[in-house]
Amino acid sequence: MEASLATLLAASVTVAGTHTFIGVDHYLPFVVLGRARNWSLARVLGITALCGLGHVLGSIVLGFAGIGLGFAVSDLVDIESVRGSLAAWSLIAFGLVYAVWATVRLVRNRSHTHVHAHDNGTLHTHHHDHHEGHLHAHEGAGLTLWTVFVIFVLGPCEPLIPLLMAPAWQYDWWGVAAVAGTFSVTTIGMMMAMATVGSLGLRMVSMQKVHRYVHLMAGLAIFSSGVAIQALGI
Repeated sequence: MEASLATLLAASVTVAGTHTFIGVDHYLPFVVLGRARNWSLARVLGITALCGLGHVLGSIVLGFAGIGLGFAVSDLVDIESVRGSLAAWSLIAFGLVYAVWATVRLVRNRSHTHVHAHDNGTLHTHHHDHHEGHLHAHEGAGLTLWTVFVIFVLGPCEPLIPLLMAPAWQYDWWGVAAVAGTFSVTTIGMMMAMATVGSLGLRMVSMQKVHRYVHLMAGLAIFSSGVAIQALGI
């Protein structure tokens, strides 16, 4: 392996790992949704891997198309910037809509008091919940998963484009493939690692007192991660 390609591959691992680690949007949605919907760790990781694959493939396809059409790096970076902004706003909107949906469910399922008068004149009160609106773990899961998947496909891997272009300038197509593969494996691997740490960490926290609010908290967490990504540009 040439020294230049080895350097590019090492850079791919470092950049992809760092980019994914500091970009909480790469794993936080899976952690909080998995906790709110009682997903198994295996399901969390499977969904994370699938969305991660869509995430990196979007940028790889764009990169190869740009190479084939002779686009400059700056042109592709501009396109990725637009995709990044679109993905961040989509994440913000999804988190907000999810939080509103959770709030509506809370209002519908709120506890209220009934007062009953008995024949002997005594009054009896008891609390009652609207259980007919109880959320099951699978309710709305399909739409939620597809929404998250589309957002991740839209989301760019901005650092990948310059790394791809370096070997492309030398018409080293094996080098292009090696960089793309290394960056992808590192990105998906880091996403799954952080999702594992986050999921196991949340399982150690008791949610008994705030169980009714887990979906609201999940929506707000996703919303906040989108805002952070948009504000910080990471």
